[in-house]
Amino acid sequence: MTASTADGPGRSGVLSAGRAAGAADPGGAADPGGDPERAVTGAPVALRELRRSFGAVRALDGLSLEIAPGEFVALLGPSGCGKTTALRILAGFETADAGSVTVDGRDVSPVPAAKRDMGMVFQSYSLFPNMSALENVGFGLRMRGLRPAGRHRRARELLEMVGLTGQARQYPHQLSGGQQQRVALARALAIEPRVLLLDEPLSALDAKVRLQLREQIRSLQRRLGTTTLFVTHDQEEALSMADRVGVMRDGRLEQIAEPARLYAEPATAFVAEFVGIMNRIPGRREGAEGVSALGAVVPVHAETAAGLPPDVDVLVRPEGLRMAVEPGGNGIVTDRTFLGSVSRVSVLLSGDVAVKVDQPTVMVAALVPGTSVRVSLAETSVLITERR
Repeated sequence: MTASTADGPGRSGVLSAGRAAGAADPGGAADPGGDPERAVTGAPVALRELRRSFGAVRALDGLSLEIAPGEFVALLGPSGCGKTTALRILAGFETADAGSVTVDGRDVSPVPAAKRDMGMVFQSYSLFPNMSALENVGFGLRMRGLRPAGRHRRARELLEMVGLTGQARQYPHQLSGGQQQRVALARALAIEPRVLLLDEPLSALDAKVRLQLREQIRSLQRRLGTTTLFVTHDQEEALSMADRVGVMRDGRLEQIAEPARLYAEPATAFVAEFVGIMNRIPGRREGAEGVSALGAVVPVHAETAAGLPPDVDVLVRPEGLRMAVEPGGNGIVTDRTFLGSVSRVSVLLSGDVAVKVDQPTVMVAALVPGTSVRVSLAETSVLITERR
């Protein structure tokens, strides 16, 4: 990026700008209002029918997304699904081939990145190496012409928010990776942007620091009410941090929903298998609304059954299976993984079908590989898909 952006060398983490804006898109974003922790100051954002190709590769294929003021939305998906391209188009770093981007009711598609009033945090911290933490945080304010006294006061407030008051005078090379990313976050928030963009900001950190930072980011976002778009390939991060999670595939949204609903009610087989652990068990359709598998007939999600042949795969999560020790049962235990109060038992079913079953640890503590068990379906509706 050019020097007109308030960030480290070569990339923009804080875009110094005047306020820009966006309208609502048909479909409906979640309403973050009513949360007593959150004072909503963010702007509504809408991406409409975005299309973007790079040569023969279609990165976005008619993507539409609406984000409510103060909402935290995560885009989740495999590499190459288009999530980062969508974020970069919203930031102004990329231009869509077709479609529009609106922020607070105004089409910002022609607005340069440095004029969009957005804060951005990257995976690579992009701090100025010759500036202290305090100076890095205050850089966007300096670009806006704020006097040194006010700039330093605001920068200290942000460093206090992220727990780095004692590191204000330290330079990037004197800070850990987690501390550098917190400085980058403070810098992005210093200009009080109405939209915050997070491009896999935690992926370069170790597990413990990632956990601490994601809790801190979420807490700050709730406190400030900033509309936030978070791009990640880590489903645990997305499900634990976001108000809603959008799963992308081949440049389109497969589904967007609250985390609990996304996990419990996936709209497609792709979402079901991408989010969390999912077993595939051979089954056979029984009429329009049922499927038989593991010796039982259970209802199916009707919207997923249309057009499928009689022989299908039943998709069921580990907690959706039942298991009991039974001589001559339909499966053999092959492994058991301790997960705390729950243990995940690996079972090889008849027909060489491998499944995982979650059970309370106290009930399976004595299970050893080779134990004969019977695995069955819980009496709840299931998702079905084409047989592999």
